[in-house]
Amino acid sequence: MGTITTHDGVEIFYKDWGPKNAQPIVFHHGWPLSADDWDAQMLYFVDKGYRVVAHDRRGHGRSTQVSDGHDMDHYAADVAAVVAHLDLRHAIHIGHSTGGGEATRYAARYGETRDLAKLVLIAAVPPTMVKTPANPGGTPIELFDGTRKELAANRAQFYLDFASGPFYGYNRPDAKASQGVIENWWRQAMMGGAKAQYDGIKAFSETDFTEDLKIIKVPTLVMHGDDDQIVPIADSAPLSAKLLKNSTLKIYERFPHGMCTTHADVVNAALLAFIKS
Repeated sequence: MGTITTHDGVEIFYKDWGPKNAQPIVFHHGWPLSADDWDAQMLYFVDKGYRVVAHDRRGHGRSTQVSDGHDMDHYAADVAAVVAHLDLRHAIHIGHSTGGGEATRYAARYGETRDLAKLVLIAAVPPTMVKTPANPGGTPIELFDGTRKELAANRAQFYLDFASGPFYGYNRPDAKASQGVIENWWRQAMMGGAKAQYDGIKAFSETDFTEDLKIIKVPTLVMHGDDDQIVPIADSAPLSAKLLKNSTLKIYERFPHGMCTTHADVVNAALLAFIKS
């Protein structure tokens, strides 16, 4: 584990596990979490002999709680700084949710420079989430405004309710909730800065990744659960897959947004098959 300092003075925390000469896998976490959200994947792939790297996004986790730069351009540049610092080449980049947007922007802007091997988008926010005239199937801005209001009013309670309910699908009648998973989500979220997480809502909901997706050439796996209550599938994964030049779309019946945790065995096996293909 270590840190780097970006050109604008932000300290970014990262984990770097496994053989330094092995093929690297870089993980991009979702909002409002940290690199810890990838524990199930990082332990699995380091055991398979890969080098696994995950960072805490600026303002999140153990990275600096900076006031500015909470947008996809800065997020991608921060990833590029970590990748350059560790000299990661021919890496597979895997992004979940907001991290899927970050990974998409990184791949489009920096992928060729660092010889990007493959890309994976899991329950990811591209092409764009918010409802606009150009995206009539999107989520109304009022929902994101409500999220900002609840975060500002009582972040701790809002995050507890979020993890206990729609994120993992624990609000479904037949769901078996894990208190440990809920508390770990809350722990990660509360480690981060409220300002970064508040501003991050705009970053993940209003950024348009259409042009990014169009120029990405590497093989890309797009994974999504059809019971995702956070990033509705109808306006995300199938549209991204169509825009990508070389994509494989996998839709999982009844999987929730937090599928990397609730169905880690299925997700890990699918990731390994794609990486080896």
